[in-house]
Amino acid sequence: MKKLLLALALATSANAFAAEELHLYNWNNYLSEAAAKRFEASCKCKLVQDFYGDNEEMLAKLAAGAKGYDIVVPTGFAVQTLINQKAAAPLDKSKLPNFKNLDPGYLNTFFDKGNQYSVPYSFTTTLLGYNETQLKKAGVLDKANSWALIFDPAVLAKIKGKITVLDSQRELMAAALMYLGKPANSTSPDDWKAAKEVILKAKPFWAAFNNQSYIKLLTTGNIWVAHGYSSDMFQAQVDAKKAKRPFSVGFALQKEGNTLSLDNFVVLKDAPRKDLAYKFINFMADGKNAADLTNEVGSGNPNAAAKPFVKPEIAKVSAIFPGKADVAKLQQLQDLNAKQRRDLNRVWSEIKLK
Repeated sequence: MKKLLLALALATSANAFAAEELHLYNWNNYLSEAAAKRFEASCKCKLVQDFYGDNEEMLAKLAAGAKGYDIVVPTGFAVQTLINQKAAAPLDKSKLPNFKNLDPGYLNTFFDKGNQYSVPYSFTTTLLGYNETQLKKAGVLDKANSWALIFDPAVLAKIKGKITVLDSQRELMAAALMYLGKPANSTSPDDWKAAKEVILKAKPFWAAFNNQSYIKLLTTGNIWVAHGYSSDMFQAQVDAKKAKRPFSVGFALQKEGNTLSLDNFVVLKDAPRKDLAYKFINFMADGKNAADLTNEVGSGNPNAAAKPFVKPEIAKVSAIFPGKADVAKLQQLQDLNAKQRRDLNRVWSEIKLK
């Protein structure tokens, strides 16, 4: 009888734990495994993650009616979209005592004045990662600090079939615009046309549009140049060293400018477990927990309390923590209105179909 009661108690406990679930819709490779386990232990709950590789993918899924998520991690312009769509829940900061740890320089931004809906989590720069050894052999390593490495046909001819670019209309168009000396946020039809032409001339030299596997491809040497996020390039560099590859992986900001993505925690209006959402956000705003992500995946950190815990060798990398001169050339992407979205979707379709 005692054994039966114990079994029933354990089963009840297991079921209760299973019911205590926080659902996080997050970027790939964007949460320290150690921090996730510590959170589960602290809240006696289960953290369930689904992943996306682009803001547009996440927004489209939510707009199509996806339910059950408690927290999403959108970049600035996508926070604007969620607010405008009334999909974001206003924050009760009394439930976030660790909010005080955030660097004021990353608060009160253009996309959420007063941080009524969002809590800064991490930031990355969008740049180029590359196989230093192969680019040196091809005679184009000196182009690694320019968008010419993925857009100039004369350069591309030397590394044809060894380049991937993000399957992201906003990021790829922004890169082409900056290459042309235009603002990353330009919505001028003439600028978009010029950017489209640059992309179409370069496209035949690329291996693929790729959001998901470029880290592995760069690490194994199957591609030599990847357009992507600084944290991913850091991971590729670390993985190549661990695997003792016969080449080095590097990454750098481009002289024409780069986009900076400030990613944020947003609680969804229809979140089933807002209580667990607040616990998670507050947990991740603790300095040590926040530093885990930077130390593990090489992302920039908007948490001032995390700085003492960030590894010095990471803190000095300008592509992860840009200096003043680099910051001056960084741009955050802004939201588009409905007409601009339709127009850009049309341009993007022309790019993908040709």
